[in-house]
Amino acid sequence: MFRKIAIAGCIAVGAFALAASAQAQDVTLKVHHFLSPQSPVPKYFIGPWAEKVEKESGGRIKVQIFPTMQLGGKPPSLYDQARDGVVDIVWTLTGYTPGRFPKSEAFELPFIAGKGAATSEAAWDYYDKNLRDEFKDVNVIAAFVHGPGLVHANKPVEKLEDMKGLKLRGPTRMANMLLEKLGAIPVGMPVPAVPEALSKHVIDGAVVPWEVSVPLRIPELVHHHTGFSGSRGLYTAFMVFAMNKSRYEGLPDDLKKIIDNNSGREASRLAGLAMDKGDMAGPPALEKLGDKQTILDEAETQRWKDAAKDIEAAWIAEMNAKGIDGAKLVEDAKAAIGTYVDDEKPVYEF
Repeated sequence: MFRKIAIAGCIAVGAFALAASAQAQDVTLKVHHFLSPQSPVPKYFIGPWAEKVEKESGGRIKVQIFPTMQLGGKPPSLYDQARDGVVDIVWTLTGYTPGRFPKSEAFELPFIAGKGAATSEAAWDYYDKNLRDEFKDVNVIAAFVHGPGLVHANKPVEKLEDMKGLKLRGPTRMANMLLEKLGAIPVGMPVPAVPEALSKHVIDGAVVPWEVSVPLRIPELVHHHTGFSGSRGLYTAFMVFAMNKSRYEGLPDDLKKIIDNNSGREASRLAGLAMDKGDMAGPPALEKLGDKQTILDEAETQRWKDAAKDIEAAWIAEMNAKGIDGAKLVEDAKAAIGTYVDDEKPVYEF
């Protein structure tokens, strides 16, 4: 009898030790993205997010960040790298894989988005309501957008007619549709390719927000930069910070809770705020270089909006043909953005 009790006691102690070991296990998460380490997203969001997670876990979670595609592949492959477990977490634009996340494109319609932080809170709400099925293969930590996009070109763009024939880089399918409607020739490419394309005169300019234009030296390569009146920018791009689902679900409950506590609307706001911080570097960089920034007045801005208005109707029809209620998605996107964006504040004012 004593021997049986001793054996049972050993088994119990062993089970407890295994449970304690599992609870105390250390985890290393690899984060992969395509930007330089000093770009606003890594500097103001991914880095601080990693530090916060490490601190709150008592050092049990370690986060290794690999910028500039150091772990291999091209920027459009990042989502699949997270889905397939090649890496643990990625930051990427959904528009880099056209047609794959169609419902997210409602946030990329022309003149719909405001500043990064406010619109990113709306992006999380929209994701939570409408996009969980599109991203079911991963655990989304944040859904967000960049700040207002501008036109950066090698000649002045002061009216709609100045866009005609310009070869401009666009980041997403929706942005390229917009450029075509405005009379430009869209050229799709990931943003890291833009400086070389500009320097070799493959393109005449690009639509990008300030936050990425300064690290890429775009104001040094083209010297005319055009924004718009009002509280909404020309365009934005939908982005996610996403984790491999099996990796997330395999975490001990206490570590999973730390990831959960650093996910959601607040994480999305902080990601958008990183974009806004980066945008603030744009105008001072222009002043130093002697570049020209043009903010189109309300009447001229309205001409651009009128030129682009068919895109929304065409997108709704395209979604309807896929069996998706496009009008409802646009309604939800506009309602979410309207909840957070202050229509009294000019979008290009810092």
